[in-house]
Amino acid sequence: MAVCYLIIIDGLGVGAQEDAHIYGDQGSNTLGHVTARTGCRLPELQKLGIGNIIPLDSVPPVWDPGAAYGKMREKSPGKDSTTGHWEIAGIQLDRPFPTYEQGFPLEVIDTFCRLTGNKGVLANKPASGTAVIDEFGKEHQKTGMPIVYTSADSVFQVACDVDTVSLETLYDWCEIARKEVMVGKHAVGRVIARPFTGNPGSYRRLSEQRHDYSLEPVKPALPDFLQKQGIETISIGKVIDLFADKGFNRALRTKSNAEGIEKLLHVMKSITEGFVFVNLIETDQEFGHRNDITGFAGAMEDIDRAVPEILHALGADDLLIITGDHGNDPAMPSTDHSREFTPLLVYPGVRASETELPTRESFSDIAVSISCFYDLDHPFPGTSFIK
Repeated sequence: MAVCYLIIIDGLGVGAQEDAHIYGDQGSNTLGHVTARTGCRLPELQKLGIGNIIPLDSVPPVWDPGAAYGKMREKSPGKDSTTGHWEIAGIQLDRPFPTYEQGFPLEVIDTFCRLTGNKGVLANKPASGTAVIDEFGKEHQKTGMPIVYTSADSVFQVACDVDTVSLETLYDWCEIARKEVMVGKHAVGRVIARPFTGNPGSYRRLSEQRHDYSLEPVKPALPDFLQKQGIETISIGKVIDLFADKGFNRALRTKSNAEGIEKLLHVMKSITEGFVFVNLIETDQEFGHRNDITGFAGAMEDIDRAVPEILHALGADDLLIITGDHGNDPAMPSTDHSREFTPLLVYPGVRASETELPTRESFSDIAVSISCFYDLDHPFPGTSFIK
């Protein structure tokens, strides 16, 4: 048996889907805008065919790409990480997770305060994480009340200064929110602990100590399915958080893309069979959400430089799939995710039905294709791009 490696470059979109206007995301094109604004070059991904998927100013197409290439349409409603990863793993949703354009209703805040012992919360509105900390950080440090906020995505986020509220307490509050508050009609995709440090005017989010508390998947997903077939499943990065700690034999959490790539390469040297699901988060967390086009480009260039070593570490029968989970266009006014097609690179291309893949009608085609890679009958909706 061989190994399938699935790498998610978080927030990497390649153009607005047809329904993007419903989400206010018309005109979004994460990779297109990043390359156009920065002129960044991605020579290794270019060799695989990333410039063949859509026109990219600084990454032209190649005549004979090394991978099969295409793009994928998200079928589930929504544009958050949980929805994207779940659909990649074979779970299609028929309704979006709840969102809160006006902040959380009083019943949610009252329940959260009662169960956590807080006398109140600050903010309670959709906001950029860095902006809301700048706005309410001083008052939080004075009163000890947590900063609670959301975004266009289905998230309940709690930000606390680690010198005001201990990290353990922040995590406890978020576990309470996940298990006892954000349930039923308020079952958001994720509760997120957002620790920060510093003083007014110089606050800094501690992204490496962030923790996501995902809703449990509504049905068994690809990692569960493979695990039950006796295939070892390994999570690298935040993947396991998005599946509520289910479906993986091993989980390697990371603090950066560099650490994620380092751990991936270490795993590649040590296994000969299994499934490895990787999330590289910095494109989204550090740059997309902060409208940092230059930073996004730099993160993509760093990933690109790692591609030759990743390809060299592949076994003769291994499979590598590179994609995204949604868009996060740093060139758009919004700091939220964007409803976009995602890129699809499948290496080696000879495993695919053809070099240029038709646009996939669902991210779930990945779950179907990985099942076919292991010659397994599967329960997932979709069609395979692997013979």
